[in-house]
Amino acid sequence: MKKISPHATPRKNLALAAVAALTMLPLLAHPHVADARAGGGYSMGSRGGRTYSAPAPSQTAPYGATPFQQTMTPRQMPGYGSRMPFGAGGMAMARPRHPFMNGFMGGLIGAGLFGMLFGHGMFGSGMGGSGFLGLLIQLALVFFIVRWAIRRFGGMGGNAGAAPLGNPLGGMAQAAGAPPQGRQQPVGVAITTADYQAFQQALINIQTAWSQQDVRAMQHMATPEMVSYFNNQLSSLASRGARNIVSDIRFERGDLAESWRENGFDYATVAMRYSMIDITTDMTGRVIEGDPVNRTTVTELWTFVRSAGTGSWLLSAIQQTPR
Repeated sequence: MKKISPHATPRKNLALAAVAALTMLPLLAHPHVADARAGGGYSMGSRGGRTYSAPAPSQTAPYGATPFQQTMTPRQMPGYGSRMPFGAGGMAMARPRHPFMNGFMGGLIGAGLFGMLFGHGMFGSGMGGSGFLGLLIQLALVFFIVRWAIRRFGGMGGNAGAAPLGNPLGGMAQAAGAPPQGRQQPVGVAITTADYQAFQQALINIQTAWSQQDVRAMQHMATPEMVSYFNNQLSSLASRGARNIVSDIRFERGDLAESWRENGFDYATVAMRYSMIDITTDMTGRVIEGDPVNRTTVTELWTFVRSAGTGSWLLSAIQQTPR
């Protein structure tokens, strides 16, 4: 009788696991059909000073939205928005520091620890760090250098977080009489029936332009930041030899989560639930992902921005709801 090796079963299981992992690779590489629409099922964009604050819950989106995975807005000080930021904690309460100070201190600490690990003291044997007295001298030197750097560059750090908020519309002059950069008016913006109709139409128009791969049309409907994300997603699809097509879009319900005025711009975050036919095809038109018959329903929070009181609303952010 042939003797069965005790290692045969584990090896067989390992081989089966490897085959299963390889089988899953295509699924991991290609997003689920429900996430193939414009935005790709990600939370991306900017909400001005409220980018890192959770939108208020609404009837359409009672659990709010997920934090941004892609945004060009630097993190601001707590309290800049009307609510605590996503995942607020001890680190979130830390005072923002000047980027030069972050790099400068990191370099000092990194160089010192590297030297100590290799037995050269904080800054190497050339500084006389072989004894305890030498170490004290080096620590004193670090103290004076840091104090000088804080005095020299500390004044620049106070406004480091405010300047990048600038202009969400990209190049449009700030409205006259607007508050200084980084200061938010605690005033809600009245949203009219015409505004709600504009939001619904923007949803349809942006998804249509996405399906047509019309980036130029998107430039008139969304901020430059959002257009750049859409363009990257379309390029990623094209590199796979694929194209996503969203059709028969039906707006089902929606409501206002919040609206506010900031730095001469009006913002409105709207929860919207809509359904669509969402398929991905290859370049020959053959469906490779999605269902051309059954509809896909999603709920997202879209944030729009416009020059205060005037102009057209532009899409500045899309956020997903928790699943």
